[in-house]
Amino acid sequence: MWFDEAGEVMEIFRGISPLSLLVFLPLCILISPICPASAAHEFTVYRLQQYDLQGSPYGCSNALLNVEARPVEAASVTRRCIVAKLAEITSQRVRELALQNAGGLLVLLPENMSSLDSASKEHLLDLESDLVSDDTQLPVYFVHESDEMTSMYQDIKHAGSSEDADSAAQALVSAAYANGFQLVVNGGQSKALNDFQVVNIQGKLAGYGVEDQLPTIAIVAHYDAHGVAPSLSFGADSNGSGVAALLELARLFSKLYTNSRTHAKFNLLFLLSGAGKYNYQGTKRWIEDQLDNAESSLLTDVSYVLCLDSLGQGDSLHLHVSKPPKLGSPGDALLKSLEQLVQEHSDMEFSMLHKKINLAEDFLAWEHERFSIRRLHAFTLSHFSSYKDQTRKTVMDTRAGVDDDVLSRNVHILAEALARHIFNLQPAGSSQVFSEGLQVEKASLSAWVDYLSSEPRSAQLLGKDSAVVTTLTQTLQRHLKDVRTVTFMADKRDPDFLFYDGTSYTMNAYNVKPAVFDLFLALGIAAYLGLMFLFAQNFGSIYTLLRNIKGSIKPKHTNGTTKSKHA
Repeated sequence: MWFDEAGEVMEIFRGISPLSLLVFLPLCILISPICPASAAHEFTVYRLQQYDLQGSPYGCSNALLNVEARPVEAASVTRRCIVAKLAEITSQRVRELALQNAGGLLVLLPENMSSLDSASKEHLLDLESDLVSDDTQLPVYFVHESDEMTSMYQDIKHAGSSEDADSAAQALVSAAYANGFQLVVNGGQSKALNDFQVVNIQGKLAGYGVEDQLPTIAIVAHYDAHGVAPSLSFGADSNGSGVAALLELARLFSKLYTNSRTHAKFNLLFLLSGAGKYNYQGTKRWIEDQLDNAESSLLTDVSYVLCLDSLGQGDSLHLHVSKPPKLGSPGDALLKSLEQLVQEHSDMEFSMLHKKINLAEDFLAWEHERFSIRRLHAFTLSHFSSYKDQTRKTVMDTRAGVDDDVLSRNVHILAEALARHIFNLQPAGSSQVFSEGLQVEKASLSAWVDYLSSEPRSAQLLGKDSAVVTTLTQTLQRHLKDVRTVTFMADKRDPDFLFYDGTSYTMNAYNVKPAVFDLFLALGIAAYLGLMFLFAQNFGSIYTLLRNIKGSIKPKHTNGTTKSKHA
């Protein structure tokens, strides 16, 4: 019977208890519903921007994190890391966390940014603007939502609910059952990149005739992106579309300039500038190098500088100027060509927007203002009507936000406007230059936007050995002459800008229980050991009692057994 079998099992445990533990303990672990692997999580997090500009710090200046997680509505946040979804966190709440000495903030971002509704996008834009413009010691990290992160977030919310229990007993029970997390960021504190080199890439197409005596048109676009976190800044529209447009213009005009019949008497200069999102530092240094070296300057006889910024959206184009071009000037000719070409598209609008340069501001509005400060005629072409539009600097600027048809149309309009100017074509009744075998290739533009938006392009990630810089340089070398990269570093005594490392980290989340759980566990262990002690001390009495119970149970005889006895 079962008593005999139980006795045999007890004999095994009493005889070879260490061996039995080695056998039965792993079996208990294997059949347990609790998974030991779920006790720790490891995932990549992205830190808030950190940089200095003109001596002023911006963003997050702290990266260390080794604290317990709490939900955003937690009453006590001191030395705790707040884990919240995007909709739960506001700029005001971030400032409150900093004042209350919170240990950190982890914000869960949607995996697909394009899926956000208009209200959520506006909320994120405001949050980005406030976080980047302030200087905070609060470590702020971002992570994409996933099943693992959602599960952890729900556990943290459940653990935090014990603080709002109706009674002390309910709070104790809730705390004992809840799963807490200790969040730890591996790695040291962020360090300044004092020797970081910003790269400008330049190339040109020499006009027909004596090169030094020909006027020059410069086409410029900055190739970096910006957002609340460097490792999440892809900049598909701003300014991936501007870079793609410049590369396509270089390809188209290189074909014209290789034919003696279509070789214009204009020099075309192409510049891809670095650190554009940081007050156009690359453009500033490039202009200084050119004008300080007047003998070999590429800007000696420049007609105008055309900067390209965000051309992949909308049904409008705007030419931003610091000073309206004079009537009959080269800039005026370009302006009229753009107006006439846009009029051919009934669904488009075009305007010239005049804004004076405000040197009192920390940031310049547009890239052309760097040239205008040095009294060079310059403009910026963009679908944005205002430089204050926050979508120019956001992590939501992804590939889904660029319309290939719109970008192709805008590049075609720009290419035709430039061709009409440099070839002195009459607008009325003139045929298109870029048609048939020389048309704008939408597939090429799309491929470039795909590539540029496939990896983050914040300036601190684009050093001289960056794959993006190498690819852009090699592409310009296929179409232009005298292509070279020019690198520069910030002045170490009085730096205009300073970048920091530590843009992404590995965060470990260790599953922990509160102190009250240890109390319950200690009580349970004490009770178990007490029972085992009493059982061991009174084993003989218990065994005798069980034997007596077994003997009192008489086995029932079957009919067959009874008949055999009578026989």
